[in-house]
Amino acid sequence: MHTTLQVLADAPAQMLPARSLMAFTLASHIILVPLGVALPLITLILHGYGLRRGDRTALLLARRWSAVMAVQFAIGVVTGTVLSFEFGLLWPGLMGRWGDVFGIGFGVEAWAFFLEAVLIAIYLYGWRRLPARTHFVLALPLPATALLGAFGILAANSWMNTPRGFSLDSAGNPVDVNIWKAIFTPMFGPQYWHFVVAMLVTAGYVVAGVYAMGWLRGRRDRYHRLGFAIPFTVAAVCTPVQFMLGDSIARQVFHKQPVKFAAMEIVWKTDTHMPEYLFGRLHPDGSISGGIKIPQLDSILAGFSPDTRVTGLTSVPADQRPNATQATIAHWAFDIMVVIGSLLVVLALWYALIWWRRRRLPASPWFYRCAAVAGVASVVAVECGWITTEVGRQPWIVYENMRVAEAVTSTRSSTLWTMFGLVVVVYVFIFGSFLAILLRMRTRWRLADEEDKAGTGARATTEAPETDTPYGPRPPVPSGAAPPSGGDGPSSSAEGRP
Repeated sequence: MHTTLQVLADAPAQMLPARSLMAFTLASHIILVPLGVALPLITLILHGYGLRRGDRTALLLARRWSAVMAVQFAIGVVTGTVLSFEFGLLWPGLMGRWGDVFGIGFGVEAWAFFLEAVLIAIYLYGWRRLPARTHFVLALPLPATALLGAFGILAANSWMNTPRGFSLDSAGNPVDVNIWKAIFTPMFGPQYWHFVVAMLVTAGYVVAGVYAMGWLRGRRDRYHRLGFAIPFTVAAVCTPVQFMLGDSIARQVFHKQPVKFAAMEIVWKTDTHMPEYLFGRLHPDGSISGGIKIPQLDSILAGFSPDTRVTGLTSVPADQRPNATQATIAHWAFDIMVVIGSLLVVLALWYALIWWRRRRLPASPWFYRCAAVAGVASVVAVECGWITTEVGRQPWIVYENMRVAEAVTSTRSSTLWTMFGLVVVVYVFIFGSFLAILLRMRTRWRLADEEDKAGTGARATTEAPETDTPYGPRPPVPSGAAPPSGGDGPSSSAEGRP
C-alpha cells in the first residue's frame, strides 16, 4: 500500500479529484448505455414479430418499450454530454495535443446522437399516426444509429489503447494525421464487437429481468411471457458469442498491450509456464497473496501452450506500468467479468436445453430468480470491463505516448472536489427522477391493463387504445363524454399509455 501512497504523493494534486469525477460520471453513464445501444434493436424485433403475427400483445409491449427508450435516451444525452465536456475540462493536455488525431470519434458520436433523437421522435409519434409498415420501416435505422454512436466512442477509446495514424515532430506534437488509421487501430475491431455484443447481452437480461420478477410474483399471462422471452432469447443467443469474443480480445491485449495483460493477470516477471490466479492480491515486491492458483493455465490461455512466454510487469520501468494496487484492481475487475460471463453462459444453456427438449419457457422458480439477478450481474460485468480497460492502461492516458499526469487540468484540486460533490448531487437527482418515471409508467400501464380486462373506465368506454391495434385513427369521444384526466382529449389519453 505504501507504493500507492507514494504514487499519489508524486502526482499532481488535481489527479485524484479529476480521476474520481471522471470515474463517477463514466460509471453512471454506462448503466444507461446498454439500453441506449441495444433496446432499439430488441424493441424492433418484438415490433416486427407483432406485425408478422398480428400479435396485439407484442405491439403493446413494443410501444411501451419505445416510451422507455425515449426516457432513457433523454437521460443518456445529459450524462453523455457531461462526459464530453469533462474530456476538455479535466484533461486539456489530452485534447489539446491529440484532439486532431482521435477527436473524429467524438464527432461521429455527436452526429449519431442527433440522428437517434430524430428517429426516436418519429418512432414515438408514428404510433397511431402512420400506416403500420411505414411506421416500422421508418424505425429500422434506429439500431444502426445506436451502433454508430458506439462506433464513435469505441474508435476514440481503442485509439487511446493502441494509438496509430500520426507522426511526431521534433517537439513531440502529432503531425501527418491519417484519420482512417487513427479510427481503425489494432484494438478497434476486438473492442467494438466485444462492446456491442455486451450491450445486447446486458440489455436483454435487464429487460427480461423485469418480467422475470413479474413471473415470480404470479403474473404469468402472455404479456409477461412474451416480455420475458424476446429479450432473454436475444441475450441467451449472444452470451456464448460474447464469451468467445471476450477470450479473443484478451488474447489481442496479450499481443498488443502486454503490460496491460500482465496487470490483468498479475504477472510480475516474464516467463513461460505461467500460472493463472483467480483473484488474489499483488504486492509491491511481486508476491501474490490469496486467490486460487492454477498451474500453467495463464500461458495456455494466452498462447494455447504452457511454453507461451508471458510478459511481466517488470519488463518495463516502474513509472511505465500500473503499480501493484492498480494491477490488483484491474485483475479483480477482469476476473469478476469472466466469472459473471461464465455463469451467464450456464444460464443461457439452461434456457436452450429446456426450449430444445420441451419447446416452452422454463417453469422452475430458480431459473427466474437467476434470470432476475442476471440483469444486475451483466451491468456489473460491463462496469468491470471498463475498469479493466482504463486501470490496466495506467499510467498512460495515450498508451506509451502521454501519461495521465501530463494531461490533467491545472484547476485547483479544491475546485475539482467541489465540482465532484455537485455532480454527485445532480446525478442522484437525475437517476432518482429516472427511476420514479419508470415506476410511474409501470403503475399507469398496470392500471390501464386492469381497466381493459374489466371493461370499465374511461379508456375502455371511450377509446380502448390497445384492445385492437396501436395503428389507425383514434375512435371519437362519445358526445357528452368528458376528456380523460391529464389531457385535453382522446389523443393525450392514448399517448398516456404507450
